[in-house]
Amino acid sequence: MFTLNCDRAYLFAHPERELTPDEQNRYDAALTERARGVPAQYITGHQEFWGMDLIVTPAVLIPRPETEHVIETVLDLVGRAPTPAKPLHIADVGTGSGAIALVLAKELPQAEIHATDISPAALEVARINAARHELESRIHFYQADLLARIESECGNNSFDFIVSNPPYVGDSEEDQVQLEVRKFEPRNAVFAGPTGLEVIARLIPQAHAALRPGGWLIMEISGTISEKVKRLLLMEVWNDVRIHPDLQSIPRVAQARK
Repeated sequence: MFTLNCDRAYLFAHPERELTPDEQNRYDAALTERARGVPAQYITGHQEFWGMDLIVTPAVLIPRPETEHVIETVLDLVGRAPTPAKPLHIADVGTGSGAIALVLAKELPQAEIHATDISPAALEVARINAARHELESRIHFYQADLLARIESECGNNSFDFIVSNPPYVGDSEEDQVQLEVRKFEPRNAVFAGPTGLEVIARLIPQAHAALRPGGWLIMEISGTISEKVKRLLLMEVWNDVRIHPDLQSIPRVAQARK
């Protein structure tokens, strides 16, 4: 389907279809790339997330189903809260391909979404995805390290939700990470430093300053660091600190209320 740029129904309807020489070359090249470990998503340039087709390149982390639990947590908290008098203000920190920001913009049409990434190449991909889904007017993109630029432009106590899928793998865990992730996905989107807590430890106090009273911090984490993340949040005097498991019962999402 990737080689022919068609859907599965077309293939079933045209079983006699043969590859042209150019298509055969494209197919062979894709097989060669996959054989050396390149993720299929980087070969095709696409990945589905929350029912949305996203462009992905080696400049961004490939969106994964586990990250959809971050979306579910936000939507659950929004659904349980009284209807706000003003539009929700949400920041997606380390947006990458824009997956989280795009889904929240789609699911919460009245929300104002801000998205940051330290990588200009990643932001370019995120902007392309926003344009493809006609959401570019709904999301404000910033090149920034975590919340640095947002804090200066929007001020403290500005946000109802700060969400993030930050780097959370420790250098000591590198051998446990899939080879294709280690070799081909952007290292600074996967590995946080020696312990895996380095980025999260910087994000927590910044988020506390940027959130309105009663606002929520929602982060994707791993089981390896879940208890340490919980301790960090309790040290910062957050309320309603909870860790949610994914479908494999692995601690996956941390939530905390200012």
